[in-house]
Amino acid sequence: MSAKRIRLLIWKEFAQLKRDPMLVRLLMLMPVVQLIMFGYVVAADIRHLSTAVIDLDQTTTSRALVDSFASSGYFAINARPASEADLRPMIDSGTIQVAVVIPSGTADALSRGETAPVGIVVDGSDSQVSAVGGGYASQIIAKFNNDRLTSQGISIAAPGLDPQIRVMFNPTLDPVNTMVPGLIGAIMMISLMAIMSQAVVKERESGTLEQMFVTPIKAEEYLIGKLTPYALLATVQMLIVAGVGTLWFRVPFNGNVWVILVGLALFMLTCIGLGLFVSLVSHTRQQAQQAMMFIMLPTMILSGFIFPIDSMPAEIQPFTNLIPLKFALEVLRGAFVKGADFAALAPQLWALAGFAAVIFTASIVATRRRISE
Repeated sequence: MSAKRIRLLIWKEFAQLKRDPMLVRLLMLMPVVQLIMFGYVVAADIRHLSTAVIDLDQTTTSRALVDSFASSGYFAINARPASEADLRPMIDSGTIQVAVVIPSGTADALSRGETAPVGIVVDGSDSQVSAVGGGYASQIIAKFNNDRLTSQGISIAAPGLDPQIRVMFNPTLDPVNTMVPGLIGAIMMISLMAIMSQAVVKERESGTLEQMFVTPIKAEEYLIGKLTPYALLATVQMLIVAGVGTLWFRVPFNGNVWVILVGLALFMLTCIGLGLFVSLVSHTRQQAQQAMMFIMLPTMILSGFIFPIDSMPAEIQPFTNLIPLKFALEVLRGAFVKGADFAALAPQLWALAGFAAVIFTASIVATRRRISE
């Protein structure tokens, strides 16, 4: 591998970008425009939230309350931890989004006519989930309390269950705090894949690709020289979005910057590889554009960026695991808002590493085959 040839290829790519200054301006302006457009988007109704129940009372009353949550359609009881200490790892990893804590002595307090508090813990890293989940939980408890009092012939003004909602990580429930971290990954994917899908096919249409492949340039050298300028542009875009989000929208940063950098690096390889693969297999720019539209539409819908995955039909949810953006969003929101560490986000990071290895390797193989043709 020749460092000189790689430097010349990188210089060639920057020279081509210099000939199209409007493209560079759009690449720098597009993240800001998209951030403003999507910064205040709020999803629609949310159902089947992953819920944990901590029933420390273990009475008929507490079990009836849990049944009310399970039968509502808004909460799916997926875990029953023994104590509140077990909640934090489950919330950090995204296993649950809501927790119902029923203290010991709840039934006895109700039988004495006293108010019995019930804890509702919601994951504030997704403001839509926390706001809607907390509201639904309050309604379910209020209905349960009214039904219990009515069945006993007691006035509904008497003391009963008192829901106490505690929002973790995002107490203000500001949707911008969760939208901006997701936009970092979404904008990186859109811009990188759009540019890379045109990178090779443009040279093929102009006839310069065949001229380059008759030179001693190797596939690895061509890839490094081709991808380096766009990786640098993607890094600048990421910094712009993060800067605008934290300074303009005042989104707090609670996580480890290394977790975000590792996740974005893996996701960047995936986006570059996928865009390059589309460009290599396409014969015209129109084909590349159509292929990108075919990929982008299901990616945006199934990743959880616009619609919560838990609200999707059960038959569709397994297919979301084929979307790299889904895991990138979980890493960004988990590290940015929750402050989750490498251990909590290990499954998502390993998934991104797998996508990067498979897709980037496929791009290398496609490049070698193209050179050998």
